[in-house]
Amino acid sequence: MIDITLENFQTELIDGSMTTPVLLDIWAEWCGPCKQLGPVLEKLELEYDGRFTLAKLDADKVPQISQQLSQMFGVRSIPFCVMFKDGQPVDGFVGAIPADQIRSFLDKHVPGADEAEATEQEEAAQEALAEGDTEGALERLQHAVATDPANDDARFDYIKLLLQEGRVDDAKVAFAPVIAKTSLVRRFDALQRWMDAIDFATPATGAAPTLPGAEARIAANKRDFEARFDRARLLMSAQRWTEAMDELLDILMRDKGWNEELARKTYIAILDIIEPPKPKVADGQIPPDDPTVASYRRRLSSVVLS
Repeated sequence: MIDITLENFQTELIDGSMTTPVLLDIWAEWCGPCKQLGPVLEKLELEYDGRFTLAKLDADKVPQISQQLSQMFGVRSIPFCVMFKDGQPVDGFVGAIPADQIRSFLDKHVPGADEAEATEQEEAAQEALAEGDTEGALERLQHAVATDPANDDARFDYIKLLLQEGRVDDAKVAFAPVIAKTSLVRRFDALQRWMDAIDFATPATGAAPTLPGAEARIAANKRDFEARFDRARLLMSAQRWTEAMDELLDILMRDKGWNEELARKTYIAILDIIEPPKPKVADGQIPPDDPTVASYRRRLSSVVLS
C-alpha cells in the first residue's frame, strides 16, 4: 500500500500504473465509511497477490488531486476509488461497497492470475536475454505461453527466439495454434514469412537455392525480380536482415506493385521481426525508436511515396 502525496503522485500513481494497475482510495480521517472500506481493500490487495497496487490519498491533505478527480468523474462524496492504468484514470466506484462487488470491479481491470504470471515470465525472459541467457529466456517464454495461451506477445517472442536459435521445427509447433490469426495479426504474418524463407532455403527435396545462383541471375537481368526476391529470402533465412531489406528496396525502386506488393509486405515483415520490444513509458512520452528500424522505415517511406 502506498500513501499518495503531491511529491510522489507522478512516480507512484501515474508512472507506476504503466506496469501494474493502481487502485487509488480517496479517503478522510473523519469519514466512517472510509474506515470500513480501507481494511477490505487492504485484504483484497493481498488476495490479488500483486496484480494491482493499492494507493491511498487523504482528501484533506491533498485536496488538489482529490478535487480534480472528483470533478473528472462527477463525484462529490468519499470514499471514492479510482483505477489507474497505463498512466490514466479509467474507472471508479463510490462508497463502502461489499468485497464481492469490488472483486467484480477489479476483475474488469486487473489481469487474471494466469495472465499476470505469463506477463511476469515474459518480462523475466527479456531480462534473461539482456544478460545473454538465451536458454533461460526460452524456458520463461515457453512457460508464459503454456500459462496463458492467449498472450500473443509472449508467443511472438517465443517463436521469434526459437527461429533465431535455428529451432525451426519447435517454432512451427509453437506457431500452429495461431495459424488462423496470420491474416489478422501482422506480427504473426511476419513470422510466417520468415519460416517460409527458411523452408525455401532448405527444401525437403531437390537442390537448395544459393546466393551465388540468385546473384548470377540478377547480374544477367537487373529486372529479374524473382531472382532478387529469392536472394532476399535466402538472406532472411540467414538472419541477414538489412541486406535482405536492401534487396527488397531494389525491387520496390523498380516496381512498387510487383507480385501484389510482395516486396513491400516482406520488407514490413522484417521490420516487425527485428524491432525490439519497446519499454512502457509515462503518458505523454514516446518510447525511443531502434535506430536501424527507424532508418529502414524512412527508406521504405521514401521509396513508396516517391
